[in-house]
Amino acid sequence: MVNPTQEAAPPVRAPWSEAPYPVLVADDQGNLVLVNEVAGLLFPQARVGAPVVGTVPAWLSEAHARCLAPAAARPSTAAAGAVVQGPVGDRSFEAHPTCREDGTVVWWLVDDTDHRLAREALRMERERTAFLGEASNVLLSSLNLERCMDVTAQMAAEHLADAAVVIAPSRGRELPIVSCVRGGMPLASRVAAQPEAVAGLAEALQGFPPVPSRWIDPVTAPAWLVPEGFGTVGSIVITPLPGHGVPAGALVLLRRAGGSGFTEGEEVFARLFAARAGAAMSAARLYAEQASISETLMRALLPPSLQQVAGVEYAGGYRPSLDHERIGGDFYDVHPAAVAGDASLVILGDVCGKGLEAAVMTGKIRNTLHALLPMADDHPRMLNLLNTALLNTHNARFATLVLASAVREGGSVKLRLTSAGHPAPLILRSDGAVEEAATYGTLVGALPAVTAETAEVTLAPGETCVLYTDGITEARGGPLGGDMFGDARLQRVLAQCAGMPAEAVVERVQMLASEWVGSGRHDDMAVVAISAPRTNHLSAVDGHTRGRFTA
Repeated sequence: MVNPTQEAAPPVRAPWSEAPYPVLVADDQGNLVLVNEVAGLLFPQARVGAPVVGTVPAWLSEAHARCLAPAAARPSTAAAGAVVQGPVGDRSFEAHPTCREDGTVVWWLVDDTDHRLAREALRMERERTAFLGEASNVLLSSLNLERCMDVTAQMAAEHLADAAVVIAPSRGRELPIVSCVRGGMPLASRVAAQPEAVAGLAEALQGFPPVPSRWIDPVTAPAWLVPEGFGTVGSIVITPLPGHGVPAGALVLLRRAGGSGFTEGEEVFARLFAARAGAAMSAARLYAEQASISETLMRALLPPSLQQVAGVEYAGGYRPSLDHERIGGDFYDVHPAAVAGDASLVILGDVCGKGLEAAVMTGKIRNTLHALLPMADDHPRMLNLLNTALLNTHNARFATLVLASAVREGGSVKLRLTSAGHPAPLILRSDGAVEEAATYGTLVGALPAVTAETAEVTLAPGETCVLYTDGITEARGGPLGGDMFGDARLQRVLAQCAGMPAEAVVERVQMLASEWVGSGRHDDMAVVAISAPRTNHLSAVDGHTRGRFTA
């Protein structure tokens, strides 16, 4: 028997009624049968008995309809218990369905706004990181300044703004600029403009930190800063392009009026991109400057092109030890006589070593010999003065040299030949006989004094004197790959060149020596031919200009 004073037990409530998450229960007729308190706050129109359609967002009512549909009638991409996601106001929710045996569906809603924002931020960060990596690879793949500016403008327009303008430091009164509109190609130009007319531009070109875009009035943007056909500017970002100690320029980003302005995060990201672009542009500029300096110095170190001087034919050929280099330790020069009738001076030398260091030493020797030209008629004295100059330097390299003074007398050419530790010149007679000049001496730059014997030789018309370095005779190759070209083979080659012009003799020697070594390693190789022409020719150089003869 029940005690009438005993209180009735409270009704059992569904567990989701007190859940801290919004919970909706809808029947198979599409009506709500339960709305917990949190769901009522989220959906003010949701009440028991109200239809799902029109009460909750469309994405949720459509998901409920799919849950109730027979499996055969569902879209292939829909599942009965699939989690759906959608917005509710300015928040984002995931709806998890539970189908019950009585035909009702319980919808649990979870606010995933923060997770969505985190995922979106992570996705954006990954995309930006990938973009910066791609930008670094593309920008650093070229050491051409103009291409770096083009790539910077194009990538910035495609990923950061509606248009981009890259401005390099001024050259005189003009600013080099490259502008690009999204989807277009970069356009380079030069404008006579004052950077001070644009707020923040002069500071950016000097490397100062950028000013916020909200401080820049887009209406003040000059016409030269806006690409043709761009329209009205709505927002501007100006950021420096930092370089290696010296600013590389400035990057200007433009967005059209009516669109969204630049956020603080986008401005920070623009500075990250600008740092990479500035580094690439600075590296390209430094490379261009160094390449120009190197080219200038290289031209001074390269052997000259030879031709006929004062009735004497000259020809020269040079091959460095490494095919990708242009200079090395072998060198030759022809200095025309200062006075008509005097002898021209030919110099061929071989510095110990190879490559750039040896080439620098050849430059020193050539310049020293150039300064000693007033005493060119006295070979031993000239060599001893050069030897003293080399001994007084910190460079421990030494060199071998051969000097040849040549003057035309009638149809013949008179030669005085002096070797300083160098292979003796070879004389090719008109009948094919090859003679070795009787000159010898000690090398320069190693001993306190140079001793040398001078030989006098006369070349009849059609005869040639050949000066060469040991890179030719010591070149290893041939059928077995290890045999030296040798003195005897060189003389046989010359014997086949009887009567040939000087240029043809040099080409023949170079060709056969190159074929002998093939692709094998070899030392620097240089050869000079001095010939007495068979007939009289007008001189290509009048003989009145003292100095190195170059083409």
